[in-house]
Amino acid sequence: MTLSTTLRIRRWAWAAWLPLALGACATTAPPAQVPAAPPVAWQAPLPHQGSLGDMARWWTQLGDPLLVELIDAAQAVSPGIAQAQARLVQARATQVSSRAALLPSLDAQASASRGLNEQLARVATTAQAGLQASWEIDLFGANRATKTAADERLAGAQALWHEARVSVAAEVAQQTSSLRTCLAQLQVAERDAQSRGETARLSGLSERAGFTAPATAALARASAAEAQARASQQRMLCDVDMKTLVALTGWEEPTLRTRLAAPVAAAPDTLFAIAMLPAQVLAQRPDVYNAEREVAAASAEVGSAQAQRYPRLSLSGSVGSAWVRANGVTTDLNTWTIGPLALSVPLFDGGRRAALTDAAQARYDEAASLYRAKVRQAVSEVEQALVRLQSTAERNASARTAAEGYRASFDATEARWRGGLASLVELEDARRTSLAAENALVALQHERQAAWIALYRAAGGGWDGQTAVATAAPSAAATAAR
Repeated sequence: MTLSTTLRIRRWAWAAWLPLALGACATTAPPAQVPAAPPVAWQAPLPHQGSLGDMARWWTQLGDPLLVELIDAAQAVSPGIAQAQARLVQARATQVSSRAALLPSLDAQASASRGLNEQLARVATTAQAGLQASWEIDLFGANRATKTAADERLAGAQALWHEARVSVAAEVAQQTSSLRTCLAQLQVAERDAQSRGETARLSGLSERAGFTAPATAALARASAAEAQARASQQRMLCDVDMKTLVALTGWEEPTLRTRLAAPVAAAPDTLFAIAMLPAQVLAQRPDVYNAEREVAAASAEVGSAQAQRYPRLSLSGSVGSAWVRANGVTTDLNTWTIGPLALSVPLFDGGRRAALTDAAQARYDEAASLYRAKVRQAVSEVEQALVRLQSTAERNASARTAAEGYRASFDATEARWRGGLASLVELEDARRTSLAAENALVALQHERQAAWIALYRAAGGGWDGQTAVATAAPSAAATAAR
C-alpha cells in the first residue's frame, strides 16, 4: 500500500468518524416540565347532582334555544376566535418549516443559451439541467430542538383556539343572562310605575273631593314620577345591554328583540359537575395546558441555542447534464459530485451565541414562572366560582321567602289604604320594600347563573386536551369548549 493511498484512507476515516466524535458532546436543556402541584382538594363545596359530561354543552339544559343560536352567531363573527385561528395556522406553518430543516433539500436548475463558444470558436447552443442537494447534519440537535419547540407551540395554539371559543360562549351567555335579568327588572319597574300612577290618580280624586290633604296627594304624585324615572332608567340599561349583545352576535336588533320577547323556562338548579380532584380540573384548562407547552418549548429553545455554540456539519451534492450543439453536432456532458462535507467551527463571535443562550434561559425561567402563576390563578378562579355558587344556593330560599312575604305585606297594606285604614306613607314604605325584594330575587337568579358561567369557564369548558382542531371551524354550539 502506497503512502498516498494510506493518507487517503486516513482522511476518509476522519471524515466518517468526525460526526460521531462531535456528537459525543451533548447539550443540556432545562427540564421540559416544572413542578406546580395544585392542592389535593378543593377548599369550597362542589355542586351536586350534575354530570361531568354536561359541561361542554351546559347551555342546552337551560331550555333557551335562543342562547344556542346566539353562541353560534357570536363564535362565527368573533375577532378573538379569528385571531386564535390565525395563530394556529402560523404555528402549524412554523412546525412544517422546522420539520423541513431536518430533511435534505433538493433544488432543480436548468438553463439554455446561444452564442459564441470560445472553446469551439463558433456559435453554439448550450443547455444544461441538474439537481442540487444539501443537508445539514444535526450533530447537536439544534434543528431537532427547534422542531420540538414548534410542536409544543402548535399544541398550545390548538388549546388557545378552544379557549377562545369557550370565552365567547361564556361572554354571550353572561350578556344574555344580564339582558334577560334587565328585562325582568324592567317589567317589575313598569308594574311598579303603573301601580304608583294609579295610586296618584286615586289620591288626586280624593284630594279634589276634600278627603285627602294636598301634601298627601303631592307625595303620591312624587312617588309616581319617581317610579316613571326609575322605569325609564331601567329601560335605558336594557337598551345598552341589547346593543352590546347585537355587537357580540352580529344579529339584527329587531330580530333579537322579537326573540327575547318569547318566554323562557326557569333554569335548573344544577347544570353540571366538576371533578373532585383539582389536578383533573387543571388538566382540562386550555390556558394552563398552553402555559405548560410554553415551558417545554422554551426548554427546547435553550437546547437549540446551546447547540449553536458547537460546530456545524453539512453535506452537499449535485447531479447535472449538459449538451452543446454547433454545426449540427451535439456534445453531451454528464457530471455528478458528492460533497463537499463542510465543517464550520465557531471561534469568535463577540459573545453573540452565549448571549442568545442566556436570553433563551431567561425566557425559560419566565415561562416556568408564568406556568406556576397560571396554575395558582386557575385554582383561585375555580374556588371563587364555587364559593359564589354555594352562596347563591344558600340565599335563594331566603330571598324568595322575603319577596313573597313583602309582596303579601304590600298587597295587605294597599287593601287597607283603599279602605282608609292605612296612610299613604305606610303604603309607599311597603311598596319600596316589596320592590327591593323583587329586584333582589331577580338579581340573585342572575348572580347564580353568572356563577355557573364563571365555573364553566374556570373549569376549562369541558375541554379534554385531545380534540384536534379542524381547519374550518364546525358549528359553534356543537364544538365550543371541546
